[in-house]
Order: sequence, then structure tokens, then C-alpha cells
Amino acid sequence: MGDLGGFLKLMEILKIAIPAVIVFLTAYLLLDKMLKNDEKRRTFELQKENNSTLTPIRLRAYERLVLFLERTTPNSLLVSVVKPEMNCMLLHAKLLETIRLEYSHNIAQQVYVSDKVWENIVTAKESLIKLINTCAATCNANEPATVLAEKIIQLYAVNEDTPTETALEALKEEIRKYFG
Repeated sequence: MGDLGGFLKLMEILKIAIPAVIVFLTAYLLLDKMLKNDEKRRTFELQKENNSTLTPIRLRAYERLVLFLERTTPNSLLVSVVKPEMNCMLLHAKLLETIRLEYSHNIAQQVYVSDKVWENIVTAKESLIKLINTCAATCNANEPATVLAEKIIQLYAVNEDTPTETALEALKEEIRKYFG
């Protein structure tokens, strides 16, 4: 009979313990789900707030990078840099200085664009510097600046798909991706 008494006590304990465990597990799961949903909601709200702050900054970055690329195309660059009294050596130095200055003013914009876009922009800058150096190497330092300017424009015009155009297209593609 002792075993039966122990068994009955165990049954009484289980009658109380099983519903208590079920209630505890249910409460735990509901509370866990509620906390996870609340965390998701807060994360979403934070992202929404960040996007509303970041979007105008990102758009300005895209605009500045487009301006950088446009200002450093040979035609634009030469129009703004060439002076009648310049020789090839002075023009060469001034072109490189202008490109590097424009680049340094816009280097922080890389934070707001993809790595691919930034690589295209760096490639455009480097290829332009290489083009200018190549053309300058074929000129006499004391020749008029127009000689170097003509060579740069001619050599640039030979390329149908320039690194600058590639960078501009990558920028536009990324803008469309983010802003529809």
C-alpha cells in the first residue's frame, strides 16, 4: 500500500506541476515573442529614422561625385584651366593639381556610395592623370599649352567608353537602385 500512497502523492504533484509548467512555458514563449517583435519594431523605426537623415546626405554625395566627374572631363578641365600665357609644362602641372584638389574635396563621399562606384571613380581619376601624363610626355615643355590641350582632347576622344563615362553610369545605376 505504501507504493500506492507514494504514487498518489506523485500524481497529485504532477496534477499541479504539469499545468504550472505549461503555463510557465506559454508565458515564456509569449513574452519572448513579444520582446522580439518589440526589438524588430524598434530596429525598423531606427532604420526609418536613419534613412530619413541619410537620404539627403547620400543624394548630396551622389551630386558631388557627378560634379567631380564632370569637372574632370578633359573638355571641362581644359576650359577652366588653360590660360593664353601657359606653356605645356605649366598646363600639365595645373591639370594634375586641379584633378587632385577636386578629388581631395570629394574623397569623403566614398562613405555614401558602394565600393564598386568608388572604384570606378578612382579609376576615372587615375586614367585621366595617366592620359595627361602620356600626352605631356610627347610635348616640348615650352610649347604653347594649346598643343598639350589638343593632344589630350584627341586622345580622350578616341575612347568610346571612357572610365569617366563608366563611373557616371555606375553612379546613375546606384542612384536608380536606391531612389527608384
